[in-house]
Amino acid sequence: MYERTFSNTYRQSGATATHQNPFLLIENVSKIYPTSKGPYTVLQDVNLTVNEGEFICVIGHSGCGKSTMLNMVSGFATPTHGSVLLNSKPITQPGPDRMMVFQNYALLPWLTTSENIYLAINAVFPSKPKAQKAAIVREHLALVGLTEAADKKPTQISGGMKQRVAIARALAIRPQVLILDEPFGALDAITKEELQEELLKIWNERRCTVLMITHDIDEALFLADRLVMMTNGPAAKIGEDIQIPFSRPRDRARIMEDPEYYRLRNHVLDYLYRRFAHDE
Repeated sequence: MYERTFSNTYRQSGATATHQNPFLLIENVSKIYPTSKGPYTVLQDVNLTVNEGEFICVIGHSGCGKSTMLNMVSGFATPTHGSVLLNSKPITQPGPDRMMVFQNYALLPWLTTSENIYLAINAVFPSKPKAQKAAIVREHLALVGLTEAADKKPTQISGGMKQRVAIARALAIRPQVLILDEPFGALDAITKEELQEELLKIWNERRCTVLMITHDIDEALFLADRLVMMTNGPAAKIGEDIQIPFSRPRDRARIMEDPEYYRLRNHVLDYLYRRFAHDE
């Protein structure tokens, strides 16, 4: 019923719109690890096209290969079969054109927030004048509302503030693709909603391409242009690719009053917990 009634927002895997020169292309990708019991296929025949400036959320059960797929975009892993292309060039290693933000922040505890951001800028742009690098640090601390915390160390700030620093550090080197691996998963509900709003505000200003792993359906429906849903592993693939119809800029209260929001939410719940529920 959903597929017939809401065909404008629903797309099966493989039906994702493509164009002549896709910005980011995951093409026929499989990832197989050798084990003592034989080859273990994490991902099999994954295909995904991402347009420049899109905000994509990826959702699925634990162990379905979400992080593996995004690690191949970041360059931390390589496909066993198939290819991952950015601007038609194969991704074979990490690079400053793709930055990743992790759930655990990955800040150096002996450095201040400013120094954590400066370290990334200095690594990518070593030839920039010191004053210019410091100005970029200040700009990005202001972007995430942490100017007053510039001289504080990670142990002196909250989890939400640490994640703001991690996002500022990633954005400070102007990546083409921002990769977020459950960045708000460890935060309380109120802080999570605040940072979702902050992330959308920043994305609206910068419009870099975002790939984000989440287990939170409401988060995905609020943030994403498209929601990519994975099948269960092993040999996971993309099961459905849903276009999120809500116009931007988004207002959380207005979206949650829209009946379409609950139809989409129920469809995703049905997908995750009935059609691809884990056997207990």
